[in-house]
Amino acid sequence: MSDHEFYVNPLCTRYSGEEMKRVFSDNSKFSTWRRLWVALAESERELGIPITEEQIAEMRGHINDIDYAAAAAHEHEVRHDVMAHVLTFGECCPKAKPIIHLGATSCYVGDNTDVILMREALNIIRARLINVAAALCTFAEENKNVPTLAYTHFQAAQPTTVGKRATLWLQDILMDLDNVDFQIKSLKLLGCKGTTGTGASFLELFDGDAEKVKLLEKKIAEKMGFEACFAVSGQTYTRKLDFFVLQALSGIAQSASKFAGDIRLLSHLKEVDEPFEAKQIGSSAMAYKRNPMRSERIASLSRYVICDLTNPAVTAASQWLERTLDDSANRRISLPEAFLATDGILNLYLNVISGMKVYPAVMKKHLLEEMPFMATENILMYCVKNKGGDRQALHEAIREHSVKAAEQVKLYGKENDLLDRIKADPVFDLSEEELDSLCDPNTFTGMAAQQTEEYLEGTVRPILEANKELLGEKAEVNV
Repeated sequence: MSDHEFYVNPLCTRYSGEEMKRVFSDNSKFSTWRRLWVALAESERELGIPITEEQIAEMRGHINDIDYAAAAAHEHEVRHDVMAHVLTFGECCPKAKPIIHLGATSCYVGDNTDVILMREALNIIRARLINVAAALCTFAEENKNVPTLAYTHFQAAQPTTVGKRATLWLQDILMDLDNVDFQIKSLKLLGCKGTTGTGASFLELFDGDAEKVKLLEKKIAEKMGFEACFAVSGQTYTRKLDFFVLQALSGIAQSASKFAGDIRLLSHLKEVDEPFEAKQIGSSAMAYKRNPMRSERIASLSRYVICDLTNPAVTAASQWLERTLDDSANRRISLPEAFLATDGILNLYLNVISGMKVYPAVMKKHLLEEMPFMATENILMYCVKNKGGDRQALHEAIREHSVKAAEQVKLYGKENDLLDRIKADPVFDLSEEELDSLCDPNTFTGMAAQQTEEYLEGTVRPILEANKELLGEKAEVNV
């Protein structure tokens, strides 16, 4: 049978990295189920349940050798994925078979595993964010003094610097990092609360000893590397947890999409180019084109993640009483795919910002095209202060010249000759040297360079230093 005969998920074949794909693999999921069953048995034994060390050792020895064919056959028969894997685990652990899953419900392995895997995935995302932030920091530092035309409404506004603009992208990423950190710290396991969250099965198992029931959860959490379990639950943990986690991923997608949109606009202006390889083709029809396809891909995947946030929102809103199963099929898709897509987004982000080319000469050209209009206030103030000019008369002269210059540009496609008109008008009494000085783009960027350096030094570099062990990721694009 051909590998290309059936649909496969493009998130796995084209976009996401190997590490993230492993987190949501069958091996990762079902070996975590088995680790949870071991943790349950160990904790029950420690609290007096007659489970032998030999049984636990047998379970430990078979955490990773999962017979998927047997599990599939069992599930086809029993129509229950957890029981299929209980039976499969029992077949390779005959001594432990009687005590596997003792007292637990399906969500003990299902929900706890989801939390464990989401934490692993969030830590991968966190490392990606740190590396994107580092690349943005380098880019901002290198370009903090490069003047460029800033835009509001995508209409020419006052100049800024390329580095200052990059700090806006960087600030969004650091806000996302804060959110991811908060989600990681907030994660709790479901624990082992039984069918409706009352712990009744475990209370029966421990002959009514409520303290042992509580200790059981604490021991399992510690064995799985968590500080706590949810204090209360139904059969499942509250599905609001999924929403909050995916909300952090949606925030990353929003930041990345904004960055990608800016790069697409700047590419149109020919002020920047994203990485473009020697043999890369921009268009099948137009051989000269260099489409910003990586930034477009960021925008495309980001749209998917942002829209995916609707899934956990609706799931959280529609859970009935202590549980319903209409979340299961949806969560199998929506949770992993949000992480896989976000991983792909950040890989592309790192690739683009690390290899982006900046064209200061084009930026200067665009600045000079707009500079005559932007310089008029400086000219007016200079002439009043140093030439003894009449402010109102100068203002009217500038207005008249500006209208005529704009007419030449818009109606006839000519160069902006406003400065020539001002230089020729005796009311201003300006030399060419004075006019050049008043129109120097570097004098119009305000505190942009200073703000950039202060932000990098005071906010960004301490974060990078605190996370330096995570730095050094390379971003390779598969397609």
